Amino acid sequence: MYYFLNDYSEGCLPEVLEALTATNYEATPGYSTDDYCLKASNTIRDRFKCPQAAVHFLVGGTQTNFTAISAFLRPWEAVIAADTAHICVHETGAVEARGHKICIVPNHDGKLTPEGIEHVIRVHQTGTEEHMVLPRLVYLSQATELGTLYTKKELLAIYEKCRALDLYLYIDGARLASALASSACDFVPEDLPGLCDAFYFGGTKNGLLFGEALVIINPALQPYFRNMIKQNGGMLAKGRLLGVQFGTLMLDDLWLRAAKHANNMASRISDVFLNAGLPLASASSTNQVFVTLPTALAEDLSSEFAFEFWARFDDTHNVYRFVTSWATKPESIDALGKALVSCHAS
Repeated sequence: MYYFLNDYSEGCLPEVLEALTATNYEATPGYSTDDYCLKASNTIRDRFKCPQAAVHFLVGGTQTNFTAISAFLRPWEAVIAADTAHICVHETGAVEARGHKICIVPNHDGKLTPEGIEHVIRVHQTGTEEHMVLPRLVYLSQATELGTLYTKKELLAIYEKCRALDLYLYIDGARLASALASSACDFVPEDLPGLCDAFYFGGTKNGLLFGEALVIINPALQPYFRNMIKQNGGMLAKGRLLGVQFGTLMLDDLWLRAAKHANNMASRISDVFLNAGLPLASASSTNQVFVTLPTALAEDLSSEFAFEFWARFDDTHNVYRFVTSWATKPESIDALGKALVSCHAS
């Protein structure tokens, strides 16, 4: 079976596994207070050029999102997000379970717009604000759930709108490495701190066993964040496991090289489908490929390839998602191409 189901099916980058093995017998303080976590935090600050930022390590993306949003908001405050956002459709209501309503905005290629954000604010400024939630934070993903990218201009426009409306901007970076490694991305890592109040730098979907690094830029959001991590069950006793992994991932931009490989493999998959006359459902330039396939063809392919149903298209076609990772091999894509030729021939 060839796996294109997600970008975390495999274990971790060999360099990460070697670093974990090499440090296995070391005894360190717990809860991310060890030297590995401190060094990894400093490396992330240096790479993203945000020396005053607070960096915190958590285990998973959902945990990072609900912990950050819970810390950043008062109990009566709400989140603005696109209707395709991960916190809306893939986190089982984790944010709302902690008391924060998500105000949903129709997406445009998976993205929010300043106009959509402003519309939500107008709806909630009716003169009876004490009877409604108060939108206070904008959530978006880079890359989006559809594999599309915000340009620097788009992010800046959203951030400026947020500042004008007294909103925080938080960026979910589960696939931030894939976004920054994409040839379609028009800004560099060092630009990101000037485009948001906080973001997280994902490791789980880019070669780590587990782990996300939350980077809080805005000083107003930094105090007592570790208290929130602890209260939400996110403070890993063996925190050094996160520090060792992220420290290794940052060495010589291993994180970018891993993401570039995943993007290149995804581009090859896109070519395979296009060469077979099968249309792509969206213009993704990262490591997710969305393709419209006849249902019968998808069923045939599923005996040899693992991929995900994404959305219904019509009575005989659906949209499916194929995802690549740091570990995707060209041979698996060659096998996909041969299978498509075989299916068409039959």
